Amino acid sequence: MRFSINLPNFGDFADAAAVVTVARAAEEAGWDAVFVWDHVVHDKERRRGQPFADPWMLLTAAALATTRVRLGPLVTPVARRRPEQLARQVATLDAISNGRVIFGAGLGGPIEDEFGSFGEPTDPVLLAEKLDEGLGLLQRYWSGERVDHEGPHYRVRDVTLLPATVQQPHPPIWVGGFWPNQRPFRRAARYQGAVPLFKNARHGEVPSTDDVRAVAAYLTRHRESDAAYDLVIGGATNPSDAASIIGPLAEAGATWWDERQLQTSENLHNLDAVLARVEAGPPVV
Repeated sequence: MRFSINLPNFGDFADAAAVVTVARAAEEAGWDAVFVWDHVVHDKERRRGQPFADPWMLLTAAALATTRVRLGPLVTPVARRRPEQLARQVATLDAISNGRVIFGAGLGGPIEDEFGSFGEPTDPVLLAEKLDEGLGLLQRYWSGERVDHEGPHYRVRDVTLLPATVQQPHPPIWVGGFWPNQRPFRRAARYQGAVPLFKNARHGEVPSTDDVRAVAAYLTRHRESDAAYDLVIGGATNPSDAASIIGPLAEAGATWWDERQLQTSENLHNLDAVLARVEAGPPVV
């Protein structure tokens, strides 16, 4: 079992110095990774008036301030970004961090706020198509080999993006989705990990052991490889009860615990609250 810290890219964490403070503290306390959200406005009604920062800038600052913890977005909406630019951002971060990137990808949301606010398409089927095509392109770009591509959403002619990522064939790709929707997890089964949210356990709420066991079993049925695979489960815990909460989830199939504040709490984007939990260290399971 490995342990990560989850940070939004708004509120106190729109300041790169706050993200650096948490990343350094996480490394010193023995956490394995620090992940950052990738949102532009998130929920406009709830976040109105709050500052936001670019997640790649925040992750770069954290990479330069640490040497061990893994880093990445959790998750990036691939359909909201140009694959060639995203490929360069990930490859650059992988070089700066000496191969510590984990790439979290998903559909992105809230769709009306994050896409519709800017005149972008809001059809989830279309966004899913762009996500799938974009993930295929990213892997080819990261190889450092020539890419020619003619698809429904992207066209590439005679492009070689160098340098390739430090991690080869590419950084681990984790795919997010809401369980019990099955399509996102058929997608996730093709990659190196899954990051489920649960319709009956929102961000920060600990999911049930039965739900974790169900998504783990579904992924196992749909995977075509026996290679190591990560199932990332998260929620908010106190140091005193973390082990008793996480232990059964690990037995159900979770391989990472992602420590998150409740989305409905002001602690979500509060440096002091997050730092206190980080400094207490990950649980011993």
